[in-house]
Amino acid sequence: MTATRPTVAIAFHSGYGHTAVIAEAVARGVAATGAEAVPIAVDTITDEQWARLDAADAIIFGSPTYMGTASGAFHTFAEASSKRWFGDAWLDKVAAGFTNSASKSGDKAGTLGFFQTLAAQHGMNWVNLGLKPGWNSSTGTEDDLNRLGFFAGAAASTPSDGGPDTVHKADIATAEYLGERVAKHTAVLLVGRAAQAAPAA
Repeated sequence: MTATRPTVAIAFHSGYGHTAVIAEAVARGVAATGAEAVPIAVDTITDEQWARLDAADAIIFGSPTYMGTASGAFHTFAEASSKRWFGDAWLDKVAAGFTNSASKSGDKAGTLGFFQTLAAQHGMNWVNLGLKPGWNSSTGTEDDLNRLGFFAGAAASTPSDGGPDTVHKADIATAEYLGERVAKHTAVLLVGRAAQAAPAA
């Protein structure tokens, strides 16, 4: 890890492959800045991958929204992260989040709020989406970035009877934007920390 090349982990669960497509888009956005993207499927996480989360400069959480919150598999991961909480392993890391559900709203805000609370409990620094809502005027279209109008993180809406290939291109682009934004914020934070640590001239 250096101040010029942050490491950004994407800790996600995907039930049917749709959220994995979003996670891949986030990783592309991270990589586009020159940062290292480390995707980790939390339902099969290994000790080595836990160590990679601990070493990362930022962690982006991702899960489908089931019944108004993150999936059971993601909740299991979140509870297991309490071992990190006791040792402040994720303190002051950058955090962000993304989610997917079939409905346009689908109570996705509940999942993003859960991610924000998880990050806050670990003492992490939350980065929001930073995009104005799209598709909310007569001149807007469903191809706008942030077409669903979420602020806390990236949100996607995929038909319940569609496969991973039906994830909307605007939602993919929005996820890429989130990855890029998080990587850039993380780089700024690392430069600032390096400047503070440098001996006075």
